[in-house]
Amino acid sequence: MILDRILEHKRAELRHKQNRSYLADLKATIRDAPPVLGFAVTLDTTRSPTAPALIAEIKKASPSLGLLREDFSDKFDYLGLARTYQEHGAAALSVLTDKDFFQGDLRYLAEIKRALPIPVLNKEFMVGDVQFYEARAHGADAVLLIVAALERRQLMDFYALATELGMDSLFETHHERELDTVLEWIPTARMIGINNRDLKTFTTDLNVTFRLAKRIPPDKLIISESGIHKREDVTKLNDAGVHAMLIGESLIRAEHTADKVRELLGLASPNSQPE
Repeated sequence: MILDRILEHKRAELRHKQNRSYLADLKATIRDAPPVLGFAVTLDTTRSPTAPALIAEIKKASPSLGLLREDFSDKFDYLGLARTYQEHGAAALSVLTDKDFFQGDLRYLAEIKRALPIPVLNKEFMVGDVQFYEARAHGADAVLLIVAALERRQLMDFYALATELGMDSLFETHHERELDTVLEWIPTARMIGINNRDLKTFTTDLNVTFRLAKRIPPDKLIISESGIHKREDVTKLNDAGVHAMLIGESLIRAEHTADKVRELLGLASPNSQPE
């Protein structure tokens, strides 16, 4: 399974970062860093009556599709993409930082945070403490905790560490058992992500969100991830009580990203003329 390959590689990658000087440098950077922006609070306050809040993703490639756009081979304009997202209605951003499978970089996260006053999630496969210090040092306001990738004790410890560093945590679940783990063992979790992508087949099904959302208490924020392509999908998610949606590929691969953002959010194009 691709997740197992990624996690194995990530653990090997982290072994090269386990030195005191590197961690000390990260902690020094954090001490001088500006305060985080409230990721969960932003999602909660920017959801509209007609659409969940949008977390727009900065992603260059994926293991299954390779480069998401042909022109990314020449230049990956992550700053331009982030600005487009923000200017046309995104409430927050998600930035892929894994290098080997998604061609991401922590540098993208840091530069976007310096350029734009918008909450950002570090989209990474978190398997070790040092990654949380990296995330905070590079400007992350929130981190992703993939329930399928972590033992229960790791989930609890990582959540505590993220909270200590001031960051929000998005718990990503794929089925009932993972959701129940979060609800039972981390009752103060604020954001529950539901990934509609099957980790074995990589197919997506929005019914995963509709099924799991019914089990989530009203004090949680429900974030639907993957497989959201058209306005009809967004309307159904909104009707199901979803608070936010994380979208990457359908925005990036659209002919006009700005128009696609506005289409999904149900916003009129700034160039449209009234009848």
